[in-house]
Amino acid sequence: MARFHYLRIWLLIPLLLINSFIVAQDNQPNIILIMVDDMGYSDLGCYGGEIETPNIDQLAQNGLKYKQFYNAARCCPTRAALMTGIYPHQAGMGWMAAADMGTPEYQGDLNENNVTIAELLKTANYKTYMTGKWHLANDRKVSGKVKDNWPKQRGFDRYFGIIPGGASYFTPTLYSDNKSYEAPDGFYLTKAISDTSAIYIKDHVRNNAKDPFFMYVAYTAPHFPLHALEMEINKYKSTYSAGWDSIRRSRFERQKKMGLFSIETSLNPRDSEVPAWEQLSEDQKNDFSMRMAIYAAQVDIVDQGIGHIVQTLKQHDILDNTLIFFLSDNGATAEFVSNGKSKTVDGSDDTWESYRINWANVSSTPFKEYKHYTYEGGIATPLIIHWPEYINSEIIGTFTEDYGHIMDIMATCVEVSGATYPKRINNREIIPLQGKSLLPVIQGEMRERGKIFWEHEANIAMRDGDWKMVAKTEPGEQFSMSSLHLYNLKSDPTETKDLSLLFPGQLDNMYLQWLEWGKNVNVFPMNSLGYGQRMRLYRRNINGEFDMYLGDWQIEKSETIDAVIDIDHTSQISGKNAAKIQVKKARNDPKDLSMTWRYPARKGEKLSIAFKSKGNKPSNVTFGFKKVNSINSDLFSKDVIIDREIGDFSLPDITIPEDGNYELYFHFGGMKNNSTVWIDGVKIKSSDI
Repeated sequence: MARFHYLRIWLLIPLLLINSFIVAQDNQPNIILIMVDDMGYSDLGCYGGEIETPNIDQLAQNGLKYKQFYNAARCCPTRAALMTGIYPHQAGMGWMAAADMGTPEYQGDLNENNVTIAELLKTANYKTYMTGKWHLANDRKVSGKVKDNWPKQRGFDRYFGIIPGGASYFTPTLYSDNKSYEAPDGFYLTKAISDTSAIYIKDHVRNNAKDPFFMYVAYTAPHFPLHALEMEINKYKSTYSAGWDSIRRSRFERQKKMGLFSIETSLNPRDSEVPAWEQLSEDQKNDFSMRMAIYAAQVDIVDQGIGHIVQTLKQHDILDNTLIFFLSDNGATAEFVSNGKSKTVDGSDDTWESYRINWANVSSTPFKEYKHYTYEGGIATPLIIHWPEYINSEIIGTFTEDYGHIMDIMATCVEVSGATYPKRINNREIIPLQGKSLLPVIQGEMRERGKIFWEHEANIAMRDGDWKMVAKTEPGEQFSMSSLHLYNLKSDPTETKDLSLLFPGQLDNMYLQWLEWGKNVNVFPMNSLGYGQRMRLYRRNINGEFDMYLGDWQIEKSETIDAVIDIDHTSQISGKNAAKIQVKKARNDPKDLSMTWRYPARKGEKLSIAFKSKGNKPSNVTFGFKKVNSINSDLFSKDVIIDREIGDFSLPDITIPEDGNYELYFHFGGMKNNSTVWIDGVKIKSSDI
């Protein structure tokens, strides 16, 4: 009889767990998804770092931490997978928003065959808010203010932040819903993101208290440029004089003590491109110490902002029923950036600097490689889950041995919200969800995550249980199977022992599975070209039909001329749009009003240039082609009269004398008062060299 009672109790436990979650469905949790930008694996205090992150550490102490959670190696692919729950290529973001590479998988623009978390949760009665960096709309469209893929158009009720991928922290162009404006004096972007998030929470409680909310907080920090506030920089000015070798060792020792890695785990050697700290001159040490101090200040300010958000939740008694995720969009960035008016590294708006591979190697502790690449240093992120009402009490404050991927966050939101993931929306076919819910792990169970795949710039990887296959492809080179390596991440989480020669069958099998996945999501042809090369190729595809409005056209207008250049949506020339140049009061100076297109050209190629135009009255327009930033650089220039009839205009074939950036220009300073000119069908065609 006693055995029967025990059996009944054990049978009831799963039912009790299910019933407890059904109660949660009746009281849908608020969901806050917090993402930082370019932060390395070991920067947080709760992941071994010395940067002061007490608020994030508190979320970790009262929540659940992942040892092995993955992003997609780069900001745009990660954000696409995060927002949609499918692979980046499936969402149209196989590469970056900076270019359309000519296939749907690499169009650099979120496609229509997905549903965002915000769009989905709205169907479950959630209010949806976003603050921070979007970076899921093609840069050319953003330049042209084509808004079909902005947050408001992809499911968010309210939005504040930056639409493109980066900006000054002090003087960015800001976006509020669908309007843009320049930042006011005394502005700092990280604080504004935090403060606006808190305002959205307060407004929600005041106006929509009966409804749950989803909030996506996408900090730009600590992405370059190294911009921070003086008070926080001063906290860290002396911290990093110990040098990267010492800081890196200290981080790894703390990671082992907290159980993040076993004592048998090996620390990867210092990157071969980074010199020993003691080899630096005093000036170099001071410069690099300051770089890391500013970076640390950026992370510190994020932590303060998260504290503000959490305190706002507490004040309104909604913290316990709020599911909070915290993670980073990729590994530490080793990119060398040095622009700006000043080369003095002081964190001010006059500078545009990065902390370089030297400190990225520390942020990646104990891994190798960085953002872009698919070794652990490029794709591993801290993941903290905080949900007091539903995390199993026995695992609070611990590291889970489970592994997961950013796509799993969408799947988790689907399950905890009670929403239904759609197969179609109107006439749009929606790609099936690729992520797997984290809810079993949150409830204290283990799950079989299964296979995860990566491709970015011909850097590939596959994870399946304890096994990982990975390959690095250098920029501009072709992927080679000889670069494939195999690791067992259970015994070697830092990828120091390549097992490909010991287990060639395992490697071959994983590569064949990766190949099948790659064909299914159309990663081919893989392209390893870097940012600048892809951008130059994309600029050769001129926005001459103005489908993206004035996107990537540079407009110059003197304050002394009453004129405007805009898009006319009722073009009668060739396409649905045309550039409309309207002059109310002329100055008769060609440089007063102009429209230019930057075009990278190659020595020896021949270009033919043509366009169509008409006007409301005869108007003088100058157009030509010249080398950028070169004296007497016009290769050809021509004055034409634009009249009421549609005219076809062209330049003679131009032979490019040397590689470089050139410029197609239109000067409208010769237009008369109250005159209008329309330009459309601009074409630059290249013959073979």
